[in-house]
Amino acid sequence: MNLSGEIAALLAACCWSGSSMSFTSAIRRVGSVNVNVTRMFFAAFYLLITILFFNLPINLTATQMWLLILSGFCGLVFGDTYLFQAFDLIGARFTMLITCTVPAMNSLFAYLFLNETLSIINISGIVITIFGIFMVVLEEKSSDDVIPHEIAKGIFYAFLASIGHAVGLLLAKIAFAFGDINFFVATEIRIFSSAILLLPIMVALKKYKNPIKTFSENKPALYFTMFASFIGPFLGITLSMIAIANTKLGIASTLMATSPLILLPLGHLIHHEKFSIKTILGTLIAVGGVAILFLV
Repeated sequence: MNLSGEIAALLAACCWSGSSMSFTSAIRRVGSVNVNVTRMFFAAFYLLITILFFNLPINLTATQMWLLILSGFCGLVFGDTYLFQAFDLIGARFTMLITCTVPAMNSLFAYLFLNETLSIINISGIVITIFGIFMVVLEEKSSDDVIPHEIAKGIFYAFLASIGHAVGLLLAKIAFAFGDINFFVATEIRIFSSAILLLPIMVALKKYKNPIKTFSENKPALYFTMFASFIGPFLGITLSMIAIANTKLGIASTLMATSPLILLPLGHLIHHEKFSIKTILGTLIAVGGVAILFLV
């Protein structure tokens, strides 16, 4: 049984859990736009070095390239712009609760556009996993400072981010359906094209400040951004490409949505958060759902 896609999806969730906390810390210091744009250039640099050092093959068609560019725009420009706004307004964990809708969207999109069908057991595993995640996220108090009057806006932004991420993954999945693409190369195309698209827009809107001045005045924000760019866009997105190429889109999305579960031990270590019985029960339920997805 080939479980490379499922394993990659869980590893991506691990990467995104760590990066979400680091990105949130950076955002609170220098703003979401500065972090969003800068982390793309850091990640693109990491990927370029990897591609050149290992001499990775850049073999893809024009159709695949355009699909990956569009995928990057939907997921990284549209989706992540609103995701970072949501992080700023309602915190990382509450934002991830809203983004739990991505697996359902991806399952529907995959059925409509890729003719992917899920068995009753697959659907049961997805539902059980998401239910467990909901229990955990709704029960646990976040250490993030949530702005009460901005909650509705934050939820709306998180939902827009979910749509962008779901469509972005769908387009990337279609690109892989046309033929094999090196996963680091695919990630580089998505990230670099997104950075080139996003930078002039943010500069024109005067929302992206001089990064050298901004980060030199706040070194912790720079370190948080550099670290999160490595484990998030560089490793996390590459692993997500491996996941969607090697398993069904709905299953990959569900496993990647387990980030809130991985945030629990991080929250305990960093913020000394306590776990309730409901949180432990929700985690066990979600783990049971993940086990179903692995075993069928």
